[in-house]
Amino acid sequence: MRSRTFLSLIILLISISTGYSQNIWSNNVQHCGALRNAMVEGDITAKIQLSELEGLENLYALGAIGNLDGEIQIFNSQPFNTFLEDNNLIIDNSFQKSASLLVYAQVKTWIEIAIPAEIKTRDQFQEYLEEEAERNGIDTELPFPFQLHGVFQENDWHVIQWDPNDAVHTHEKHRESGLFGKMENVNLTMLGFFSKEHAGIFTHHTTFMHVHYITEDRSSAGHTDDFILGDNMILSLPTE
Repeated sequence: MRSRTFLSLIILLISISTGYSQNIWSNNVQHCGALRNAMVEGDITAKIQLSELEGLENLYALGAIGNLDGEIQIFNSQPFNTFLEDNNLIIDNSFQKSASLLVYAQVKTWIEIAIPAEIKTRDQFQEYLEEEAERNGIDTELPFPFQLHGVFQENDWHVIQWDPNDAVHTHEKHRESGLFGKMENVNLTMLGFFSKEHAGIFTHHTTFMHVHYITEDRSSAGHTDDFILGDNMILSLPTE
C-alpha cells in the first residue's frame, strides 16, 4: 500500500511538472476578410469596424484599412494605424477605422526567447519560429501570434494606398501602391501571425507569416515585406 501511494505521488508530481512546462496558449486567433477577396475578386470593401473590438483587453491585431487605404497595427489594445495624406505618413491611435482584412488575438502574457545569432533572414526565422513554438507547447497546426524585438539590420516595408479605380491586384502592386522603403539598423517591434492553413486568407502563398512593425519612437508603422535580423534579437511567444 505504501509503495503504491508513493508511486501515485511520483506520477502526480510528474504531471504537475509537465503541466508547468506546457504552454497554455488558447489559440484564439480570429480573422475577417481574405487576401484572395482582393487578389481574385477585386473586393476591398470593409469587413469589420475596429470599433467592434474597442475595449478588448490584451488585443494584438494587424491588417489593412478598408478599401486598402492604409495599414492596421494594434499592440496590447493600442492602435497605431497608418495611412497617407499628401504622401505623408499619418498615425491614427483610434478605433475609428474599418478593415478590409484583419487578423487578431488576445494575449495576456508572453514568454521571451533569445534568438540564436545565426538566424538572420526571414526564411531562416520562419523555420526557427515553427520549431521554437513547438518546443514551447504551441500547436503549430493552428495559427498563433508572435512578436520580434530588437535592432533590425533591414526592414523592407510599405503602407498601402490603393487606387480605387484599379481593379487588377497583384502582390507587387500592393507593395508599391502607397509609401514604401527600406529601414536599416532600426529598433523595431514586429507583430506577426503564423499559419500553415491560411494562405490566401491572411498570409500570402509564399509564406506562413504576416508581419507588421512599429518603430521604437512610434513615428512609423506598417506592413513588413522582408527583414534581416540584427544581433541580440528577442522572440515573444504567447503563453495565455
